[in-house]
Amino acid sequence: MCRHLGYLGPPAAVGSQLTRGPHSLYTQSWQPRDMRGGGTVNADGFGVAWWVSPSAPAQASATEGSPAGERVASRYRNAAPIWADPAVDEVLPQLHSTAVLAAVRSATVGMPVERAACAPFTSGRWAFSHNGRVADWQRVLTEVAAEFGSPALLEAEARTDSAALWVILRALLETGSAAVESATSAAVGAAPEVRYAAADSSTGPREGTGREPGGSHRGASGVTVSGDTTTSWSWSVSHSVHSVTTRHSAAAGEPAAAGPAAPGHETDTRPDDLAAGSAVIAGTDPAEALRQVVLAVLAREPAARLNLLLGDGETLWATTRHHSLSVLVTDEFAVVSSEPYDDDPRWRAVADRQLVTLRPGLLSVVPLDPDSPG
Repeated sequence: MCRHLGYLGPPAAVGSQLTRGPHSLYTQSWQPRDMRGGGTVNADGFGVAWWVSPSAPAQASATEGSPAGERVASRYRNAAPIWADPAVDEVLPQLHSTAVLAAVRSATVGMPVERAACAPFTSGRWAFSHNGRVADWQRVLTEVAAEFGSPALLEAEARTDSAALWVILRALLETGSAAVESATSAAVGAAPEVRYAAADSSTGPREGTGREPGGSHRGASGVTVSGDTTTSWSWSVSHSVHSVTTRHSAAAGEPAAAGPAAPGHETDTRPDDLAAGSAVIAGTDPAEALRQVVLAVLAREPAARLNLLLGDGETLWATTRHHSLSVLVTDEFAVVSSEPYDDDPRWRAVADRQLVTLRPGLLSVVPLDPDSPG
């Protein structure tokens, strides 16, 4: 299946996010380490989206319909393998952004290999990627679309499960047609908080691991993510977020395994932290929209593979269902990737059936379905 990556941090060359590290997304296109459920290479195209601040000089965008003054996702896609496109080395390094979302594609058998089928899919401020597969997708996603107000699947850019998923998710983000009650109930029953202890970051990334995202991030401090935070969104419903806390301990020589927090390991409470980074939108909370779409698909096709990645230029949201995902978050930058691109000890693998929200200084990992044991 596919590989994808999201970056938020200091301005960086867009092309560098594709080639960063000894196990870059570029390398993962032909030598992935953790492909699950079939596939050995990701040679059926690639794409990259980046965001430009409203105050920056105007640049050509592949998306339309964004309100004036709003960050807009621009993109570049090609149905050829990433290693065959000279733009990766000759054009994309000339573009700079504080936010990048990229993907390389391994097409499901029977689905078209064409530029329109390559992620990221974009609309206004949003960019989206799907790593996975939905069997019998035309039936399954037609039923899911009907559950969420019947967005027109004919609007999909390509006849693929990923493009159809984007039509459904985009409708939730733009119109908020998902039931508000489910947003509240899903969060109230969230599982107990899970925390990670990360290796000391006082000296920055390890030597020899390649360039750091966005330039130098030496001396990045610890990251504390609030637990039990109440976040208010534009649809005027609040819900609790049980978060992962990442701490950089000077006493920790190696990263601790994921598990329950040690007694007395406290967190800070920072109301509205998770909402503050992204502008208020007239639709469903992005994390809740992802949750609802994934659970609706799994209810009809339990074997569906649904690693989704969504970005708005300020925050990244992701899900894990079947495929691998790792995160690296400091106070200065945040990266989510199907596979770590280097051996920095601060990378953390995300377990299956999780919902992830991240940006510099903040990381939240919660169960996709709080009521399910797994």
